[in-house]
Amino acid sequence: MTTTSDPMPDGTAPAALYERSGHVAVIRLNRPQALNAVNAALSTAVGEALERAATDPEVRVVVVTGNGRAFCAGADLKELAAGRSVAAPEHPEWGFAGLVRHWIDKPLVAAVNGFAMGGGTEIALACDLVVAAEDARMGLPEVRRGLIAAAGGVVRLQRQIPLKRALQMALTGDAVDVRQAAEWGLVNVVARPGAALEEALALAERIAANAPLSVQHTKRVMHAVAAAGSDWNPDWSRREVWAVNDEATDVVFASRDAVEGPTAFAEKRPPVWEGR
Repeated sequence: MTTTSDPMPDGTAPAALYERSGHVAVIRLNRPQALNAVNAALSTAVGEALERAATDPEVRVVVVTGNGRAFCAGADLKELAAGRSVAAPEHPEWGFAGLVRHWIDKPLVAAVNGFAMGGGTEIALACDLVVAAEDARMGLPEVRRGLIAAAGGVVRLQRQIPLKRALQMALTGDAVDVRQAAEWGLVNVVARPGAALEEALALAERIAANAPLSVQHTKRVMHAVAAAGSDWNPDWSRREVWAVNDEATDVVFASRDAVEGPTAFAEKRPPVWEGR
């Protein structure tokens, strides 16, 4: 396992920790004293960790979680009240927490523990899969504070659950328990209290066992189709979507892994993926 935990210039703990075990990287939001509320340091640390994972050929899946008793309490309101930005100063294009607009091809799995309201829910929405402990809480309370869920809440929520459910969450600001969130389709796996990371790692390992290029291009095509939104033609005739599909197919089928998979099956042995 490799771990990054170098202290900040002022001697404080880093705002996010990065570690890798095998083909799975884990990014831990690390401001537990502030319920992992997002400030500029956290956005920078998470964004840099994502870049590290994206460029490391050994990493196939990334798990995002929070240290302490919360996943993420959203933006650090003390920073906002002082007029300070919570974005990564050098990379505002990464979006909230250095993550919500930060695309990488490798799947992101959120391991939601404890409190995950507002920006915490928006981080989960930005991930591809969500594992949440049954005692966690999710929701978008921004309207209760005269704000709007601008870090992806009002953009992504209705793409992931039915519109009326999404409107109920966003317009009331009510918290949703995890089993309800799972029933609506917002959570993939409900874990026992304290076991969200354990279950997320197990899910990540199942993904990481598959061919890396196949996984990455499957993610890319599925997101492209989802992003087509209401313009998507149900008869699958839109050229743009098929073009993305065909481009991914050409890359994957021309890879060495596309030869290795059938060969390993025929030889009755586990495949040895090269990611190329």
